[in-house]
Amino acid sequence: MIKTQYKYSDITAKIIGCAMEVHKILGNGFQEVICQRALQKEMLMQKLNFVREFEMPIYYKDEQIGTRRVDFLVEQVVSLELKAITTLEDVHLAQAINYLEAYNLEIGMLINFGSKSLQFKRLINSKFNGNQINQNNQFNQRF
Repeated sequence: MIKTQYKYSDITAKIIGCAMEVHKILGNGFQEVICQRALQKEMLMQKLNFVREFEMPIYYKDEQIGTRRVDFLVEQVVSLELKAITTLEDVHLAQAINYLEAYNLEIGMLINFGSKSLQFKRLINSKFNGNQINQNNQFNQRF
């Protein structure tokens, strides 16, 4: 059931559905990269627009200090981080939220294929600034 009160719930529901299909078929014994490839195929079948391994700059006080690749950037608005570990821990949630803040994206997801049952978390960037455009406008250049 899609909770339509959540922003981009149509997109996140499709992502969750794709991840469930991958987990149903592969189970929980594969490395992250295998799950990532399977999820890519599933999202293509569901006609989701995305960029895999999307490189994004990290800024500190308006100066670029490095880059980080998000596993998927879906429909230009949802950051998707994947894990294939026994259980998600607070450090993984903190990392995914930090990326949302660094990229100034409002919504993200953290999905873990490594547990017996698929784990997923929908993340909200409480520091999101809708008036701030991505610092180098990479989003529109890649989609």
